[in-house]
Amino acid sequence: MALNGSIISRSGQVLDRTSAMNREDNEDTSINGQAAAARPLPSRIPEKYRHVAAVHSISRTSCLSHDSKDTPSFLGFRNLMVIVLVVMNLRLIVENSMKAWSSTGTIKDDTNRHVDLILAAILYALVPCHLFVAHIIEVAAKSHAKGVIGRRKKSDATSMLPTDNSKQRLPDLTWRNVAMAHGINATLCLLVTSVVVYNYIHHPLIGTICQVHSIIVWLKICSYAFTNRDLRHAMLHPSSAASMPEIYTKCLYPNNITLRNLSYFWWAPTLVYQPAYPRSTQIRWTFVVKRLAEVAGLSVFIWLASAQYAAPVLRNSLNKMALLDIASILERLMKLSTISLVIWLAGFFAIFQSALNALAEIMMFGDREFYTDWWNSASVGAYWRTWNKPVYHFMRRHIYSPLVGRGWSSYSASAMVFVFSGFLHEVLVGIPTHNILGVAFLGMIVQIPLIAGTLPLEKMQGINGKIIGNCIFWISFCLVGQPLAVLIYFFAWQAKYGSVNKVHV
Repeated sequence: MALNGSIISRSGQVLDRTSAMNREDNEDTSINGQAAAARPLPSRIPEKYRHVAAVHSISRTSCLSHDSKDTPSFLGFRNLMVIVLVVMNLRLIVENSMKAWSSTGTIKDDTNRHVDLILAAILYALVPCHLFVAHIIEVAAKSHAKGVIGRRKKSDATSMLPTDNSKQRLPDLTWRNVAMAHGINATLCLLVTSVVVYNYIHHPLIGTICQVHSIIVWLKICSYAFTNRDLRHAMLHPSSAASMPEIYTKCLYPNNITLRNLSYFWWAPTLVYQPAYPRSTQIRWTFVVKRLAEVAGLSVFIWLASAQYAAPVLRNSLNKMALLDIASILERLMKLSTISLVIWLAGFFAIFQSALNALAEIMMFGDREFYTDWWNSASVGAYWRTWNKPVYHFMRRHIYSPLVGRGWSSYSASAMVFVFSGFLHEVLVGIPTHNILGVAFLGMIVQIPLIAGTLPLEKMQGINGKIIGNCIFWISFCLVGQPLAVLIYFFAWQAKYGSVNKVHV
C-alpha cells in the first residue's frame, strides 16, 4: 500500500506538472497567439520526463498556405536566384569572351567612332538652343500683347473716334507670325538632327541618343508654344481667364516668360509646360545617389544582357532571315522575346523609376507619377495610358483634347494620336539605323485595332475579361511587338552594312 501510494503520489506529481505546463502554454497562446506557439520548447523541462512535452498544442497552417495569416519572407529564395543566375551566366560570358568579337555595322575603326562622338556632342549642345529661340519668340509676343492691351485702353478712352480696320487686323496677323516662327524653329530642331544622324553618324546607339534628345526638346518647344499661346489669349480676353488652373496663379502670364522659368522646364522631368509646378521642399541627396547607383547598375546589366544574349541570337538569325526559313525565324523570335523583354524591363526601371526620380529630386519636382501599374493592364489601351505618363500627358493635352474640342470623335482623335506617335517612333528607330522601313510606324498603327478589340474586355464585368485582355497585351508586346521589330531592323542594318549580302540563297 505504501508502494502504491508512492506511485500514485508520483503520478499525481507528473499530472500536476503536465497540467501546469499545459496551463502555461495556454496562457502564452492567449497572449501572443501563434507567435508564442512558434517559439522553441522551454529550456527547462523535467529531466526525467522530456518525452511528454506537448508539441502539437494548437491548430496551425503551413506558411505557404492561403490560410496562413502571416506572409513569409522570400529573402532566401532571392539570394538563391541571384547565385544561380551568376553561376549560369559566368560560363556564357567566358565562352563569348573567348570568341573573336566582331562589331556589327560600319564601326570598324576608331576614326568613325570619334567622328560620331564629336557630332553627337555638337548636336547635344546645339539642340537646346531652339528652346531659347522659342523664348525669344515669346518675349516678342509678350511685348506685342502688352502693346495691344495698352492700345485697347486708349481706344476705350477715345471710343468715339473712327477706327482703322487694318490696325484691327494687325494682332491676328502678328499671332500667325508668332505661330509660324515657332513652327519653323521646332521643325529645324528635329530636321537638322535627323539629317546629321542619318548621313553622318553611323553608330546606331549614338544616333538613337541624339534622336531621343532632339525629340524631347522638340516636344518641349511645342508644349511651350501652345501653352503660352493660350495663356496670352486668356490675358487678352480676361473673361476666359477664370478657366485657368489654380496652380497657375503662382506665376501669371506674362511673368512666366523668363529665362529662369524656361531653364527649369528644360530640365524638369516632364514634356508638358506649365508656368508653375508642384514642388518639394528639399533635396535628399542620399535618395539621388541611390537612384543614380541603380541607373549605373542596370546600365551594366543591360550591356551584359545585350552583348551576351541578344547579339548572338540576332547574329544567328541572319542566315535564317535571308533564306526565309519560317520555322527557324519563329524559333529565333521566341528566343529573342525573352531576352528583349528582360532588357526592356531593366531599361524601363532604370529610366522611369531611377533616372527620372533622381532628376525630379534634384529639380525639386513634386509630381513624380511617371507611370502606374501598366503590367496589370486589362487592355492594350490601358497599357498606353499608364506605362509612359510624360508622353501620355503630352499627347492627351496637345493632340487628343484639342481635336475633341474641335468636334472630332474620341476614336478619330485617338487614331490621330497613334499616327503622330508612329511618325515619332519611325524617326527614332529608322533614322539611327539608316533604314526607314515603316515598321515602327506600322507597329503603332496596328495598336488602333488592338485597342478597339481589347476595350470590351477591359469593361467586362468580373475578372475573366481582364485576365484575357492582359494576356493579349503581353503576347502582342513580348512576341509580336518589340522582338519582331528588332529582328527586322537588325536584318536591314546587316543587309545594308554587314554580311547578309554574303549569304548565298
